[in-house]
Amino acid sequence: MSSQLRVGLAQINPTVGDLINNRALILEYVEKAKAAGVHLLVFPEMVLTGYPVEDLALRSTFRKASRKAIAEVADSIGEIAPDLAAIVGYLDENQNGAPQNAVALIHRGQIVATYIKHHLPNYGVFDEFRNFVAGSKPLVFRLHGIDIGVAICEDIWHFDGPVAELAARTPGLVVVPNGSPFERNKDDRRAHLVSQRAREIGAPLCYVNMTGGQDDLVFDGDSIIADASGSTIARAPQFDDGLMVVDIDAKSHSSTPEIILSESTLPEYKKLIPGIAHRLDDAAEIWQAVVVGLRDYVEKNGFKSVLLGLSGGIDSAVVAAIAADAIGPRRVYGVSLPSKYSSDHSLSDAEDSAERIGLHYTVLPIQPMVNSFLSEVGLTGLAEENVQARVRGTTLMGLSNQDGHLVLATGNKSELAVGYSTLYGDAVGGYAPIKDLLKMEVWAIAKWRNAQAIRNGQIPPIPENSIEKEPSAELRPDQRDSDSLPDYPTLDRMLTIYIDEDRGLDGLLAAGFAPDLSMRTIRMVDRAEYKRRQYPPGPKISARAFGKDRRLPITSHWTETN
Repeated sequence: MSSQLRVGLAQINPTVGDLINNRALILEYVEKAKAAGVHLLVFPEMVLTGYPVEDLALRSTFRKASRKAIAEVADSIGEIAPDLAAIVGYLDENQNGAPQNAVALIHRGQIVATYIKHHLPNYGVFDEFRNFVAGSKPLVFRLHGIDIGVAICEDIWHFDGPVAELAARTPGLVVVPNGSPFERNKDDRRAHLVSQRAREIGAPLCYVNMTGGQDDLVFDGDSIIADASGSTIARAPQFDDGLMVVDIDAKSHSSTPEIILSESTLPEYKKLIPGIAHRLDDAAEIWQAVVVGLRDYVEKNGFKSVLLGLSGGIDSAVVAAIAADAIGPRRVYGVSLPSKYSSDHSLSDAEDSAERIGLHYTVLPIQPMVNSFLSEVGLTGLAEENVQARVRGTTLMGLSNQDGHLVLATGNKSELAVGYSTLYGDAVGGYAPIKDLLKMEVWAIAKWRNAQAIRNGQIPPIPENSIEKEPSAELRPDQRDSDSLPDYPTLDRMLTIYIDEDRGLDGLLAAGFAPDLSMRTIRMVDRAEYKRRQYPPGPKISARAFGKDRRLPITSHWTETN
């Protein structure tokens, strides 16, 4: 026998550590769920504390505050919607005071039960201790005659442990709160996983994910509901906050749960027609991710504006457009910092970028400062060239210090990979929006953003000349990036093999790259780790983002010839 249940998935954007405003956000969505006639409301994991909490998990004061806040949330839900059952993620602790990633089942103003995630919540601290939590059993409860099982995020990655136990308990419905960060093409893997687990358990599965940016992570929502056959019946928009409400048909009285909230099934009512949101293409996904990541970094950290050096090149033009989309052009300040080697088109392209976007624009020639420095310190060659970059960096940080701007670094992943950046020069700043994008990806999203503007009858924000011209740091006469690096299509293919796929020298040779070029590229990548460790944070886009997923020893004598 089957029955209907109206389920709400709250795809929302909490802030780490902001228990007061996160509580208010939760209650705002409780009000929305009540108005929509929702019977079961599911929030993302750790929604009350924000996610990931990293070393905050180790503070007893924070754990105590989280436990107090979840009790207050339960009281408030009881006052607003006592008949609503809600699953709310928060930070708890076990009897030994160890932190635990938990969800609370709340009904009639009470925390009826809690469920603890089988993996601990803080990989920064617990990377080597990700064992199953002793004594943690699947949570299954009955609501309006439907037996509902709960898993948290990684619990469903494999058909063992929690998932196998849930399947054995034969629930009529499974709900999975998540804090799953964005990665390129991850939404396809999620949809496949949700479908597969629904089929294996033999019940509809509701997967809810949070939105928003948190330091170098971006959460893209993409909440999904699959029926017992694994077919997707509802899917929320990517990156958007909102409440997805779906009426689900589920088997009633399918198991023997320990917790019974209500035995009787609901009378038949008119079901809502579910929808499946349009999926974004690759360039649109990436653009949205970097915009959301920058916006939340600015807003959640209280910056009033951002500042960047506008060189006329593709990277700074793209970062300026991202910033304008994130927080509005009137909060974006661009500075052109020409030296004696800056070309006329660099100045005109920088000005064109500023005019297209409508940001604040200033020109500050640096050559007098460079000359003054070199007159006091005798430098030649590369050291002399890099003085220009460092004068630019010092100027930007001085303006930031004076006016309170957040400085944006404009380097991309290809440059960071091979050390093509200057410490305390172009590497300065508080946030780096495109640090996890290869150069070819920067070009791709620039073309996509301009095409979007044209489709919407707007001025394309990125000058065509910035897209088309050959990249150059312009630190000496007629300099080109290709003087020091392979061409970017070649370099990016090599970096994908060596970094993202971790295939080493053998992988490069198997792909047909020459041994001397392969070894030169490997040496550049491996020797630049110390620079990457000092680079600002930026949104994770790939599966192997520097600093987040890939860390080499700075001091290492290993080479791929060993």
